[in-house]
Amino acid sequence: MTVSWRPAKVGKSGKAIGVDMTQEMLEKARANARKGDYPNVEFRLGEIENLPVADNAVDMIISNCVINLSPNKARVFQEAYRVLKSGGTLMVSDLVLLRELPKKSETMLAVI
Repeated sequence: MTVSWRPAKVGKSGKAIGVDMTQEMLEKARANARKGDYPNVEFRLGEIENLPVADNAVDMIISNCVINLSPNKARVFQEAYRVLKSGGTLMVSDLVLLRELPKKSETMLAVI
């Protein structure tokens, strides 16, 4: 989980929430948060199709290579919309390959 580096960005009164579907990853993330002394980080057991987060509760969602694993991508985006506050941000980084990338892609960068 990449949520551990977010606490500095949310400020002392903010909170970073990490969601994972495995207890093993939650335990690892919690241990890393304790080591890094991140008191405003919380980790919850759940799936991206049914986020354990209240409606209109978060300012930003960062999804790092998770949506491509879901068989129900429409549900994932419905959940993101449900939990985001009005004007919230959804940032997605996913890659699914159907064939090898061309060699020239190794030197390309795109930001949208």
